[in-house]
Amino acid sequence: MGMKVLVVEDDEEIADFLVRGLREEGFAVDWHATGPDGWQAMSQGSCDLVVLDWWLPGIDGLTLLKRFRQSGHETPVLFLTARDAVSDKVRGLDAGADDYLCKPFDYEELLARLRVLARRRAAAAADWFITHADVRVDLRTHQVERAGRLLDLTAKQQALLVFFLRRPDEVLSRTRIYESVWDERYDGVSNTLEFHVMELRRKLEAHGPRLIHTVRGRGYAFGERPVAGDLG
Repeated sequence: MGMKVLVVEDDEEIADFLVRGLREEGFAVDWHATGPDGWQAMSQGSCDLVVLDWWLPGIDGLTLLKRFRQSGHETPVLFLTARDAVSDKVRGLDAGADDYLCKPFDYEELLARLRVLARRRAAAAADWFITHADVRVDLRTHQVERAGRLLDLTAKQQALLVFFLRRPDEVLSRTRIYESVWDERYDGVSNTLEFHVMELRRKLEAHGPRLIHTVRGRGYAFGERPVAGDLG
């Protein structure tokens, strides 16, 4: 499935069973047996799913989960624990778990639950990026790429690019662009917009053909193909 699962489980027999089974299903799997080691792996934010035990040496799973959520991590977490009281399930879910499965467990059920979380993760990830042609913006990290190369944009240049990316091949008036990106009235005199378009063009065109086109008497259009009235 191309996703990485972090298993934090101190029972070696259960952990070995999970690691082997999940790898056979196409997951990349990392395993840690203690709370401190689990936290170090979780805090790096490099996994797509976490399978977390409650009872762990060093730091318990509930504390790990609370710390994980307080640090801003949104990675889906499945609690896999022998604590089966309703009150424990409520505590785990309230602490930020996305799902809760009690031991002993059925492997097929565990796998089905992980697939659901993986689909949610993939759907959420799709909303983090805006792309068109070979340009991509990561809305979480504010990283901008063209043809796989990072672009160093100012905050306003990035806001302008995102505005264009969300409206490909549409002719946009200067008034509409300015009042949307700068959130103030366009007086028709200032060359602020033109300057930012020029600088954004320069950075984009360092790694590929022109994407921002000037349209005579109408404004700008963003796309791989020029539109009627294009001045380049």
